[in-house]
Amino acid sequence: MTLPDSPQMPKFMQLWRWIYQPLQLMETSGKTHGECFTLWLTNQQPMVFLSNPQAVQEIFTKPLEQIDARGSAQILQPLLGDNSLLLLSGETHQRQRRLLTPPFHGDRMKAYGDIITNITKDVISNWQLGTAFSVRDAMQEITLRIILKAVFGLNEGERYTQLQKRLCSLLELSSSALRSTISFIPALRVDLGRWSPWGNFLRQREEIDKLLYAEIQERRDNPDPSRTDILSLMMSARDENGEPMTDVELRDELMTLLVAGHETTASALTWALYWIHHLPSVREQLLAELDSFPNADFNDITRLPYLTAVCQETLRIYPIAMITIPRIVKSPIEIMGHQFEPGTMLLGCIYLIHRRPDLYPQPEQFKPERFLEKQYSVYEYLPFGGGSRRCLGMAFALFEMKLVLATVLSHLDLALVENYPVKPIRRGVTLAPSGGRWLIATGQRQNVKSPVEV
Repeated sequence: MTLPDSPQMPKFMQLWRWIYQPLQLMETSGKTHGECFTLWLTNQQPMVFLSNPQAVQEIFTKPLEQIDARGSAQILQPLLGDNSLLLLSGETHQRQRRLLTPPFHGDRMKAYGDIITNITKDVISNWQLGTAFSVRDAMQEITLRIILKAVFGLNEGERYTQLQKRLCSLLELSSSALRSTISFIPALRVDLGRWSPWGNFLRQREEIDKLLYAEIQERRDNPDPSRTDILSLMMSARDENGEPMTDVELRDELMTLLVAGHETTASALTWALYWIHHLPSVREQLLAELDSFPNADFNDITRLPYLTAVCQETLRIYPIAMITIPRIVKSPIEIMGHQFEPGTMLLGCIYLIHRRPDLYPQPEQFKPERFLEKQYSVYEYLPFGGGSRRCLGMAFALFEMKLVLATVLSHLDLALVENYPVKPIRRGVTLAPSGGRWLIATGQRQNVKSPVEV
């Protein structure tokens, strides 16, 4: 087997750049080596990055006998657990996915509309006019409260407060490239007590586990068939053999929903608010669309074409997930003229696919209208991954993004702090906007009926 070319630098330097300069590493590797290149980001296996949509289609559609995702997302195992949907494969993955699908079905989404808009209105009511605020913190508060309410049905009480506090503390442990290093280098995972990074992580995780298992046990002891939150639906779900999820499976899926279900959406919303206010023409067009539908319901809002295009372009230009979940070759295969042997990890490079000039002219520019002018295939535009591994919460995330943005923009006039740089940075395994207080609420919007007050 001849692997695709790799950057001319030592393996440890490739890993260092992947942690601290992922976008530059992908861009320079793509320019030098084209649509297919190899990076050595683990000691054991080469990782082949593919940025050709046809190659990605082949990866997604190969049978499990040839290519599999099992174990390839092990970087997330310490946080999410062995039973997380992200780490499963084959029949186990299919079973768990079927059990988790009902809460994210289209009909269920409407029930979340009030939760999303009410929490958003509550949070923005505390923004001080004329005072710059941290968009990241505000969006994270909104999305965490939404996910806690939607998943647990909780919006008050000691357990809710503790979960909110502990999750924020845990996620702050990987809030920068430096803090994320421990995720990528297993040798650093040494428990030297509470004040060591790994020791702190283990203790934070233990506290969250206690809260999750206490909530699960309380639901088992006091079943309430009238509850419609996601945990209740998960607990009542049965597989084809009539078996429910175990407590450990529930814990791991809850952790997956809590982490993936609010961190990623908070990053996307932060980027969206930046681009909307960075480009006056985008803001004007979006406000005009919202203002022209004063009596829209939740379904109407989610179908607004320009709002949808803004969300799509936000997720294109800096996708939260830079790569797809890697697939591990199990038997020899050929893709794009390359022969791959068992053990090789193949992945779609979402960031580079989204930056292809043949698909997205002037790819570095934020242009929502490109999504009004062209329909992209699921292999050309894949912010939520693809194939059997596509994010289960995709519909919920887009629904939430649109309603939060519509609510914020309908109630407040906002402006960027002049010359405040906002850059893409690594946050754990994701790409996120840099922090800081770079947005100001300049006033309340007058004489406009919010499209989300009906």
